[in-house]
This record gives sequence, C-alpha cells and structure tokens, in this order.
Amino acid sequence: MTLTVDDAIHTATETWRRLGVTQDAADEMAEELAADLTAASSDGRSVADYIGGDVEALATSWADERGLLPARRYLKETAIAAAQGAALPALAALAFWYVGWSHLLDPSGESGVTTLDGHLVREVRKLPDPGAPLMWVGLPVCVLVAFLLIRRAVRGTLQHHHAPVIETTMQALTKALPVILGAAAVLAVGIGYFGDYVIGTYQLLFTAPMATAGMIGTVAAGAAWVRDRTSPSVTAGS
Repeated sequence: MTLTVDDAIHTATETWRRLGVTQDAADEMAEELAADLTAASSDGRSVADYIGGDVEALATSWADERGLLPARRYLKETAIAAAQGAALPALAALAFWYVGWSHLLDPSGESGVTTLDGHLVREVRKLPDPGAPLMWVGLPVCVLVAFLLIRRAVRGTLQHHHAPVIETTMQALTKALPVILGAAAVLAVGIGYFGDYVIGTYQLLFTAPMATAGMIGTVAAGAAWVRDRTSPSVTAGS
C-alpha cells in the first residue's frame, strides 16, 4: 500500500496527540510537514522515501527536537501495564491455592455397610490427594509467568509512549520483580490466614477478591516505584 501525504499527516498528527503535544503546535507541524511532502512530491520523491518509512519515528523525533514533548515519567501507565501483566497469573495462583486448600481433587472417601445385627461399619478409603502437589507446582509456574508478562507489558507500554530511559527501567525492574512478587505472595498468604481465622465460614468470599486485588496492587505499586526511581526528575506532572 502506497503511503500518501494524507496518510502521513494523519499518522503524524495521531502520534503527536498521543505524545501530549499541544493542539496548536501539532497543527503547525502538520502544515509544515504537508508543505515539505508536497515539495518532495513535486521533485519526484515519494512520501515513504522522504519520511524514511516510519512516520511515527519522524513525528516523535521532530517533536522532541523542538522541545514539544511534555516531561513525563509515565508512572500511571507503568502501574497499569504491570497490573495487566499480573492479573492472569494472580487469578491462576488463586485457583491453584483453592484446589489445594479445598481438597477439590481428593479421591478419598468413605462408605458404610450395615451388618445383620444392625451395626454400621464404616470403611474409609484414603487415597493420595493430587491437589496439593498440583498447587505446589502451579504456584511457581504462576510466578514465572507473571515475571515474564509484567516485563513485557511494561516494556511495551513505555515503548508505545516513547518514554525515556526504557532500558534503565527494565534492568531495574528485572532485578526488583522477584522481591515485588515475593511481597505480593506474602500479602496474599496473610490475607488467607486472616480470612481463615477471623472471617471463618465465609472466608472464601473475602479471601478471593482481597488476595487477588492485593497481589495485583502490590505489583502495580512496585513497578511504578521502580519507574519513579529510574526515570529523570521532572517538574511537570507524571
């Protein structure tokens, strides 16, 4: 598909809007870019050749050179991305915990037989419960998957916004994630014990949403803290 002047202007304008460039500055640059592309076309150069094939990169570089990009650390975006990456592993971890805690897969049981003299004889069949080993295998897998998904989500979000010092943030996040995930797990266990000893009968209705929210919230806060520590200090809002 041939890149037209209108396509390039539209993509550039959308990029400037996403990057937070003011409307007046974006309109001015769009007019200037349209004039440059029209002149290039008159000289026999295609739009793709003039731009270099990447409109978003050109628009970002142009706005950056003119000092139009607002200084932002993208703390909120980092927290949301980390929460999204942690959501499915947290739910899976909760499911594995429930399987082990509730003995849902336990095949053990008992049966009763009434003898001729009217006595009830109970027979208990105790079989290995696969729920416990499944839980202890599943939980580490959830941690590993969370580690990978959180890193991918945060990196993708920062790249999408063309945020500064992405690699510095990712290196620090890689080192901090084991501690963050450990803190999330400890919080979930604490919520589980609280539900067991304080809530009692309806503990599952308390533990399930609170543990999930606690784990995801801990990861989101930890990732935002890492981003705050590694991004440049700014006076503008984050």
